[in-house]
Amino acid sequence: MNRTEPALAPGHLRTLAEEAGRRFAAVETDLGPRALADLVLGWAAEKFDRIAVACSMADAVLPHLVAEHRPGVDVLFLDTGYHFPETLATRDRVADQLDVTVVDVLPGRTVAEQDADLGPRLHDRDPGRCCALRKVDPLRRTLAGYDAWVTGVRREEGPTRADTPLVTWDEAFGLVKINPLATWTLEQVLDHAEREMLPANPLLAQGYPSIGCAPCTRPVAPGEDPRAGRWAGFAKTECGLHPGAPAGGDGTAPAGARAIPPSSTTPTPREAP
Repeated sequence: MNRTEPALAPGHLRTLAEEAGRRFAAVETDLGPRALADLVLGWAAEKFDRIAVACSMADAVLPHLVAEHRPGVDVLFLDTGYHFPETLATRDRVADQLDVTVVDVLPGRTVAEQDADLGPRLHDRDPGRCCALRKVDPLRRTLAGYDAWVTGVRREEGPTRADTPLVTWDEAFGLVKINPLATWTLEQVLDHAEREMLPANPLLAQGYPSIGCAPCTRPVAPGEDPRAGRWAGFAKTECGLHPGAPAGGDGTAPAGARAIPPSSTTPTPREAP
């Protein structure tokens, strides 16, 4: 990707997003998940020079699909300082094995500096603020250099994502948001990863269908919502990167609620440099 290309005007970007959203919504039931993703990503590669992929490193399906249309694409990894070692290892494998450019997006402060300024384990007391400092704000600064970003949000992940469009205008970040996997199931994602022999986070096979920061992620029991393991004990289901979630997704804990600490079998996170 060449970010030296001039930025497109916000009004033009919004129009592109709205037109594409209507176009793809009209045909999504006529195509299978892979064909639909390729249609959306082919359009994106044609329209945007300044495009980035956001990847949590649960799997490499999204970077793989985007790289087929835009080799060398920037893949943004939010290195919060709280990730599982398995997630960091997956990031390294993605960088080594795929035709992408992994970009570590770092917060303004290390975990130690944040602890010194705001007290230790902010995620236990105010997970919404912790996510804002270590995810949302760093991503907002980074996305200012792009016209569009591609996410792996899927509708089946939970009620806050059930209406995810394939393409939309992201008001919060001021650019086009592309969700080519919106119609995919987790099984389809894992099948694609296996078929293409792509890197996958080993935690997926250990009961973690949604993988975030280690202190705020637990395994999910059979039959639970795939995101039930995120911020368990808090009325919070989203970190703030994907606005539009119903009330209660802002990190506010219900009365008397406390964050549930990881179990003794949960891998220990490694602080980012």
